[in-house]
Amino acid sequence: MKKTKKQTAAVTKPQSRSHGFGWYLKRDWQLYALMFLPMLFILVFKFLPYTGLSIAFKDYKVAKGYADSPWIGFDVFRKVFKKRDFGQSVYNTLLLNILDLVFSFPMPVILALILNEVKNKYFKKVTQTLLYLPHFLSWVIIGGIGYSLFSLSSGVVNILIQNAGRTPIPFLQENTWWLISYVLIGVWQSMGWGTIIYLAAITGVNSELYEAARVDGAGRWKQCLYVTLPCIRSTIVTLLIMNLGKLMGGSFERVFALYNAKATQYTTTIPVLVYRWGIESGKFSEATALGLFQSVIGLALVLAADFAAKKLGEDGLI
Repeated sequence: MKKTKKQTAAVTKPQSRSHGFGWYLKRDWQLYALMFLPMLFILVFKFLPYTGLSIAFKDYKVAKGYADSPWIGFDVFRKVFKKRDFGQSVYNTLLLNILDLVFSFPMPVILALILNEVKNKYFKKVTQTLLYLPHFLSWVIIGGIGYSLFSLSSGVVNILIQNAGRTPIPFLQENTWWLISYVLIGVWQSMGWGTIIYLAAITGVNSELYEAARVDGAGRWKQCLYVTLPCIRSTIVTLLIMNLGKLMGGSFERVFALYNAKATQYTTTIPVLVYRWGIESGKFSEATALGLFQSVIGLALVLAADFAAKKLGEDGLI
């Protein structure tokens, strides 16, 4: 007996059946259990704090709470923008982050290109481990190491300089030297960890491109310049966009760990000012308004950089 076309199609066509959430939860409950704590962390520490942004538009009093504190609109922002410390904090934040972008951003790329050329796998692993280590140290520890090395009277570096018959250098006690030390310590702390992403991108480069470059007579330098860098360009652009969004950010811990009473010209940044207003002075509305201003400008910078990257032919973030 011959089967009709409809019967044949019914036999050969796989039965697609939609399942509800409960079915997937029962099947993959271990994965959902692993995901529970990270999702709870994000909910509690990332989304719930958004409710506190309302105090940036209120004359917030702790005794009255969120609900009973009166709304005053943008008066808090006007008050913040008129403060002398505000302009100084914006200038310092932009200066420190631009210097970080200029010196810290290219270093992981350069370091990844150098490590990619190392052929001894044992030496390469040891070097990578030593370079990654500073990333896992807190800024409190790094600040202690910095003062142990660069202190004017008891620092190891200045002791060696004195033994050589030279004048000690105030690395952390004078404004210009503090700025130089801040940038160099940041480069040392971040460059090793940043190479992980670039090394992963380099491993994805087609080896046939290197073979073709060698056939054309390209040496190691030209292979890096004309093969490796163009192949990881999208990764570089993506990370550059993300770093541009941090121009109005900055690390409170980093500045505070390297803070010195004798070098205060560049230590008043937006995160430090938020701490001083909010924690030390109890000006919660002003601190929240300043933090919100910082976040909005950071978002605008990311969107602008993403738009510019797409106009230049890159993929961008969104």
